[in-house]
Amino acid sequence: MVPSIRKAFNEAFTREEYETFLQDLHSHYPGAIEFRVAETPVFVPLSFAAQLTDACEYIIDLILDPDFKELTARSIPEADRVPNENGHSHFLAFDFGVCVGDDGAWQPQLIELQGFASLYGFQVFYPEVLQQHFTVPSDYSQYLNGFSREGYIDELRRTVLGGRRPEEVILLELRPHEQKTRIDFYCTRDYLGIQVVDLLELIQEDRKLYYIHAGTGEKTLIKRIYNRVIFDELHAAGLAPGSYVDIRADLDVEWVAHPNWFYRISKFLLPYLHHPCVPASFFLNEIRQPPADLENYVLKPLFSFAGQGVVIDVTHEDLEKIEDPENWILQRKVTYADLIPTPDVPAKVEIRLLYLWKDGDARPTLAINLARLSKGKMIGVRYNKDKEWVGGSVCFFQR
Repeated sequence: MVPSIRKAFNEAFTREEYETFLQDLHSHYPGAIEFRVAETPVFVPLSFAAQLTDACEYIIDLILDPDFKELTARSIPEADRVPNENGHSHFLAFDFGVCVGDDGAWQPQLIELQGFASLYGFQVFYPEVLQQHFTVPSDYSQYLNGFSREGYIDELRRTVLGGRRPEEVILLELRPHEQKTRIDFYCTRDYLGIQVVDLLELIQEDRKLYYIHAGTGEKTLIKRIYNRVIFDELHAAGLAPGSYVDIRADLDVEWVAHPNWFYRISKFLLPYLHHPCVPASFFLNEIRQPPADLENYVLKPLFSFAGQGVVIDVTHEDLEKIEDPENWILQRKVTYADLIPTPDVPAKVEIRLLYLWKDGDARPTLAINLARLSKGKMIGVRYNKDKEWVGGSVCFFQR
């Protein structure tokens, strides 16, 4: 996005150095990175960063509205509603496509949002290794709001631990060591000193939960859960009832973030957002007559993850097949910019801004980011197989 830096990076790039970088990256946690890591970071100037943060703060104002919980009550499937919900999500993630505006200029457009954790650990580790192999200007950083590495990790620690001792806090996921994002779990474990625990290994006694500490071998009381379990994936696993602890029960634990926020801050909010950086979106059941230019819209299920179920080229037949239109939205398509020149065709970019929201803070704090490069119809590894200069990346923002 900064032509002079882009030109210098591309001219200095070699396939040999990229392979050396990947070897270095993988050597720290062998076998833990399954997804493709892109050949390049993204360089973001102050002007574009201002557009991104303006849109985020607009959305946060809505989240802070006193009526927000009432507005989003329907977003939580009744079967997945978890008791003891707190006052706010500890994490906010906003995904923006870098798009072409009506005036031909680059403009961020909101694609997705979530009140759920993302790669808060890996995005510390990976850019550090990258900078050992490629030149990044000293006045650009993956951290935002003036955070340093130490300041960011301290903010993450205070958000996740909430004043608890590390052994009282766990990172919880279903079969965590089989997840494609497990590298983030291991980074988080090492930065914060908490254990990664499989949902299938939880021990329940009345309302209390325990785990076997990997270091001491002792049964240890859990007081706080850094939640990475997505109910959509849990349901799809087909586990027999009673074969695992039902974390939707009334349990004596604190949640980071509480599972209900996964639904409240999600695609469900898109129809309520009216901002130049948010494409027009509508609940399908509230549309009396489908748009005449239906080809300019995408169809998205509310309760899905990682782009699953999205229909890019929508037809009237697609709409007629939907049995629960209240759980689907139509969102106006955006035109991704051919942003990054590569050896073949340009790559498109999505930027995810990641906020931390400690207990007691009035507003969340923008802290770090990630990026994804694509040449397919959709962003994501599964849509970009056999392509280069695509995959997981990071933005270095101008300070």
